[in-house]
Amino acid sequence: MKVDVLLNVITKIPVSRFKLICCLFVSFACNPLNAQQETMYSQYMFNMLQINPAYAGNLMDDNITALCRKQWVGTKGSPTTASLSWDRRGEGSNVGYGLQLYNDQLGIESTSGFQAFYSYRIPFRKSYLSFGMSGGIMYYRAAFSTVTTSQNGDPLFQEDVSNWLPTIGVGMLYATENWYLGLSVPALLKTKVNTNNSLSTTSADNHYFLTSGYVFNASDVLKLKPSFLVKAVKGAPLEYDLNMNAWLQDIVGLGVSYRTGDAFVGVFELQITPEFRLGYAYDYTISNLQPYSKGTHELMLRYEFNNRKDQRVLSPRYY
Repeated sequence: MKVDVLLNVITKIPVSRFKLICCLFVSFACNPLNAQQETMYSQYMFNMLQINPAYAGNLMDDNITALCRKQWVGTKGSPTTASLSWDRRGEGSNVGYGLQLYNDQLGIESTSGFQAFYSYRIPFRKSYLSFGMSGGIMYYRAAFSTVTTSQNGDPLFQEDVSNWLPTIGVGMLYATENWYLGLSVPALLKTKVNTNNSLSTTSADNHYFLTSGYVFNASDVLKLKPSFLVKAVKGAPLEYDLNMNAWLQDIVGLGVSYRTGDAFVGVFELQITPEFRLGYAYDYTISNLQPYSKGTHELMLRYEFNNRKDQRVLSPRYY
């Protein structure tokens, strides 16, 4: 597209819409698409398999979790993410494993993938150290042909781009009955799709995730769990998620979170039965997208099968 034509298009864009486009551009440019996107959920602290493969098989029971997240409601082309995961560890075994299916939609870009998880734990007297890795494949597609431009026939928007890409991640987790500490790199590979559908590898500016949390009894009916997540990547400032969750009678969970420069989050959890849990989170946007967003909604459903021979009653999963 020629410069004069581009300027002509820009001058015809309403001021409010132009501001929105600029905000979206900056947001997306700060998170370029590679072979793996670090998809983030507000309820990650209850299902850390999303960010740390060493978490696979954290409990012996089979665990199935479904998550759906609609981000920046009211903004056209905003991210929509859904995932279905399963993990388990056999009774008396130190090996954990799991599977995950996911789909991520962002404007004209869509990503669907499959991941497998493996972990091995070294048990101690009242704690354990777990090492994990994940691997899989994802299908990336950019539907450039659906973009409407002022110049018909622009070759940049004639052909869609799509390809299959590999994914690899690693992590470690140290946990006791009351607290945990984890470090992970969920996306080791930095492969991307070029406009001619070929693959290329970029510099490995990996994202490092550091997580920790502690559960303690505030009273006979109340448990509190403060936790945090630190995200680090070369060339960008550290990002923090600071969380506080409270459990009443091990049935109702209420939580608040602050994500630096992005959102305040409210979380509601309900342990409907010892096996079945419902979770909901709402993000109130505080970034430059706030005037254009009605917030973010996230729904979680989890079912844990009781595989234990002694048939003990399941307790809520705090981490």
